[in-house]
Amino acid sequence: MIDNRELTESFMELARAKGIDRPTMIRIIEDVFRTMIRKQYGDDSNFDVIINSDGDLEIFRYREIVPDDSPELADDNTKISLSEARKIEADFEVGEEIAEPIDPQSFGRRVIMTGRQTLIQKIKDWEKERMFLKYKDLVGTIVTGEVYQILRNRDIIVLDNEDNELLLPRNQQIPKDRYRKGDSIRAVVDKVELIHGSPRVILSRTSPVFLERLFEQEVPEVADGIIAIRKVVREPGERAKVAVESFDDRIDPVGACVGMRGSRIHAIVRELNNENIDVINYTDNLELLIARALAPAKLSAVKLEENGRVSVYLKLDQVPLAIGKNGLNIKLAGKLIGKEIDVFREIDEEDEEDVDLREFRDEIDEWIIEEFRKVGLDTAKSVLAVPKEDLVRRTDLEEETIDYVLEILRKEFE
Repeated sequence: MIDNRELTESFMELARAKGIDRPTMIRIIEDVFRTMIRKQYGDDSNFDVIINSDGDLEIFRYREIVPDDSPELADDNTKISLSEARKIEADFEVGEEIAEPIDPQSFGRRVIMTGRQTLIQKIKDWEKERMFLKYKDLVGTIVTGEVYQILRNRDIIVLDNEDNELLLPRNQQIPKDRYRKGDSIRAVVDKVELIHGSPRVILSRTSPVFLERLFEQEVPEVADGIIAIRKVVREPGERAKVAVESFDDRIDPVGACVGMRGSRIHAIVRELNNENIDVINYTDNLELLIARALAPAKLSAVKLEENGRVSVYLKLDQVPLAIGKNGLNIKLAGKLIGKEIDVFREIDEEDEEDVDLREFRDEIDEWIIEEFRKVGLDTAKSVLAVPKEDLVRRTDLEEETIDYVLEILRKEFE
């Protein structure tokens, strides 16, 4: 048989192995012994469990002294007869309370084993709680971990420096990301959930917050608050736009973020698998902000419509630049300013013979015409000026549909 101190130390050793601080360790072990008491006696409300800093354990049970013939003796956990009490101390009287030391070894092997299992479970619960509280405070912060497992659905299990398992779902990975077991990985803590009492930490590399935090790490002026990031919009792995503003007139916010010969921005681009990043000087002047957001295209005019949309007018050669590859430039510009942008080609004298696409509604379905208008092609000549391969890429139309449209438009000018 081991004594009380050895029993407590064996429990403490289990807790200590998990790095639990001593006050928490003692609280957990006290809870375990109270569980053992309830298992043995049914109730622990009249017990004191004392564990001192040296690991010594004392358990006391308090019982009220009642007459030998009292019916209350049916509850022998909280009541004790006068005759039994006087065996402990001869001058006890009815109504007094007696404190008896309890030897945990009297609980029996089964109860002690139950206590050990309870301790293991409480340590697991403590680890879960600590992990939840830790990462709840880290939401929006970049963490570094190691790829532990790549699941069949391409979700990635990441281990942090304490061997906690974090989850990087497939839809939170940059499409070009490719990892192997053991690789180092950086991501932002997106959210922390409790699933059936267990914390689940979700990481993200596609969140705009991840890009914002990378700027804070690479650009000291951003970290110091001299330059503010007003908004970030992304198409992860393809393109991003970042609106920045300087609170110091002597500092160019775009130049500071890009760095000498692009040194600062290149570090961020590498982390994001060559995602193109447009850094834009923020302004409260909406028309100017729209012009900057649609760069490198040069706008001829901007009109703020009553329905909340924005109409921009450009020369023919500027339309593809405003739209961008796969329509990304105009899509991200719209997100950046928080409005839908409609692109219109500016008509000059050479375009007098051109025909608005809407004039072909008898031959071409209106939804097809709208697909062309979405990418800034609103006249017959503007469509005919674009190679067929580019039309397929820039619109959501099938090649056969585009062939049909081109045939109709060419006939118009024969």
